[in-house]
Amino acid sequence: MTATTNSTQAASPQLGTLAPDFTLPSTSGERVTLSQLRGKPVLIAFFPLAFSPTCTAELCEMRDDWSEFEERGVVALPISVDSIYSLKEYKQKYDMKVDLLSDFKREVTIRYGVLNEERFFSNRAYFLLDAQGVVRWSHIEENPSVKRTNQEILQEVDRVT
Repeated sequence: MTATTNSTQAASPQLGTLAPDFTLPSTSGERVTLSQLRGKPVLIAFFPLAFSPTCTAELCEMRDDWSEFEERGVVALPISVDSIYSLKEYKQKYDMKVDLLSDFKREVTIRYGVLNEERFFSNRAYFLLDAQGVVRWSHIEENPSVKRTNQEILQEVDRVT
């Protein structure tokens, strides 16, 4: 007998296509809707879990280079499957400048095709959208312990804007 999996995960958004819209709660207490950010480039950055070593290094580096993101006018949306309560504690502990979004129900993670089905958290993935909400660059890590550098991400922002 052969085992089968019943994956409900969508394919990742393709380059040149409109990014799937979503609304998620943020550590600011507000709900963030992607389509309401049109007019600015947006970096959607899925990260596996708050308080893990690679995610902490990634988001602290983003904090340290925050002025580089602000100068370019890019809106960063870090998303994880952690609860909003965990993300608020995480943001406060590491003095992060960006608000974090909670996809606790994994709906956006599945819609973007980045759910690690074995571990039930998101793979580390990046989607850079232009001001019209079109995907212009994306990268999905095969290993959750690997991340892109801010320099690489900022080079892509410069190319897109």
